[in-house]
Amino acid sequence: MKILIVEDEHKTAKLLKDLIELHNNYKVVAICDSVEATVQYLQIHQHDLDVMFMDIQLSDGQSFEVFDKINVKIPVIFCTSYDEFMLKAFQNNGIGYVLKPFNEIDIHQAILKVDELRNSFVKHSFENLNLKELVVKEKTYQTSFLIRFREKIYPVLVSDIAFVCLEHETVYLYNFKGEKHPIFKPLDEIENAIPPTQFYRINRQMIVNRKAIKEIEPYFNQKLVLQLSIQTPEQVLVSRLKVAPFLSWLEKS
Repeated sequence: MKILIVEDEHKTAKLLKDLIELHNNYKVVAICDSVEATVQYLQIHQHDLDVMFMDIQLSDGQSFEVFDKINVKIPVIFCTSYDEFMLKAFQNNGIGYVLKPFNEIDIHQAILKVDELRNSFVKHSFENLNLKELVVKEKTYQTSFLIRFREKIYPVLVSDIAFVCLEHETVYLYNFKGEKHPIFKPLDEIENAIPPTQFYRINRQMIVNRKAIKEIEPYFNQKLVLQLSIQTPEQVLVSRLKVAPFLSWLEKS
């Protein structure tokens, strides 16, 4: 299987290439780092390709612009840090949507999906598929974290976490009982490991569970202050730039 990678971050492109080529018969034939380079490559070599792995945010625009400039006839697996582009990905030959940071299992499952489709449909039929039914599962989220307490290790269910916050350079999990547990993981790593439908990072120091939010009030400088169902170490503020997306997230089911 011949694969094109469209990714403008060199380290991410190399990691993706290495993960793909761990499996026999999968070969990355080229890496493009921009919309323009991708269009130029496809104009000449598209007929030799089986699938594209494509980042959405590129150095010169969104990769969706490629589809406005050339008729793409091969399936695409989108790799991105953002899940709000999923519907648009379906509309542009997307058969997979893998959220960063990805791993070998995510990539392997995506390629297997292509193999399954190739066994059932001829190559030129991809644009006629029901892409919403065929999308690769975009992310597997953790169901628990391990914490240490008095020389022992205990699991804390993600569903029991009311919020996660950074205090004095240490990250803590607070459960709905108000219990506080240090967890020696970066806040970014935790954010990527828990379901975004249930948790939202309201500022640089805190991630909150939707179920923990009781009240919302306007605050100075266009921020919001949240009252949670359990006591917090300090006032819970939604940063000004996150107010609009936070309220939109809160309204969703």
